[in-house]
Amino acid sequence: MLLDWQPAEWELDFSFVRAQGAGGQNVNKVSSAAHLRFHIESSTLPAAIKERLLALNDQRISNDGYVVIKAQEHRSQPMNRAEAVARLVALVQSVAHVPKARRATKPTWGSKQRRLEAKSVRSDIKAGRGKVKT
Repeated sequence: MLLDWQPAEWELDFSFVRAQGAGGQNVNKVSSAAHLRFHIESSTLPAAIKERLLALNDQRISNDGYVVIKAQEHRSQPMNRAEAVARLVALVQSVAHVPKARRATKPTWGSKQRRLEAKSVRSDIKAGRGKVKT
C-alpha cells in the first residue's frame, strides 16, 4: 500500500539552530539547521500506520511518541526545512508498505535428491584426501 500523504502545517513543529560543518563565517551567524518535531499520536495518519511507527525501533522516534529529525545539509533554512519534511514522508512511506507474510513450504523431492547427491560427492572428495596406504 503506497500512502500518498503530506503532513499538514499544524502537525509540524520546527525550530532552527546553528548547523555544523561547512559554511565559512556564515555557519557561526545563521541558524540554518532545521529540527523537525512530529507527534505521531495527534497526527492525521491512519491508526495502523501510527501503530507501526510507534513500534519501529528507530532512534529518531522518542519514547513519548515524537519523531525528531535534524536536517543541516544545506546552507539555507527553507532547503533544510524541505529536506526534513521529505525525510519524515520517507519514514512514513517505509512503514506504510506491509510486507507479505511468508508461508513456509516444503522442499521438493528433486531438490532433496540434488542436495543428497551433492553431499555424497563432497564426502567422496574429502575421503580421498586421507593418507595413501602403501
